[in-house]
Amino acid sequence: QVQLVESGGGLVQAGGSLRLSCAASGRTFSTSDVGWFRQAPGKEREFVAVVDWSGGGTYPADSVRGRVAIFRAKAKNTVSLQMNSLTPEDTAVYYCAARKSQDRWSTQVYEYDSWGQGTQVTVSS
Repeated sequence: QVQLVESGGGLVQAGGSLRLSCAASGRTFSTSDVGWFRQAPGKEREFVAVVDWSGGGTYPADSVRGRVAIFRAKAKNTVSLQMNSLTPEDTAVYYCAARKSQDRWSTQVYEYDSWGQGTQVTVSS
């Protein structure tokens, strides 16, 4: 099992940037894909981006493509999500999640078995 702790959320004005971090522990983290998800009030949790176990492969959701970058620092056991050009529609609790790496990306909440507690991102207009 992997333990995950998110940080870096906060209040930012529209057009601004934030970098979220996901710190991990657990012996299987090095072989896990890590995804970022978000959940706005009254909405379902949705996929944002994923990075594979090596850090060499990434895949963002269409809704954030071109505005986010996901990368992992293997030596530090962290995965970061850089978000730019934020809009009020990006307001949500952001979660990182991990699952054992397989032969395909996963954008599905139910396929991830380790989750952090979430960090709030609020974008003001």
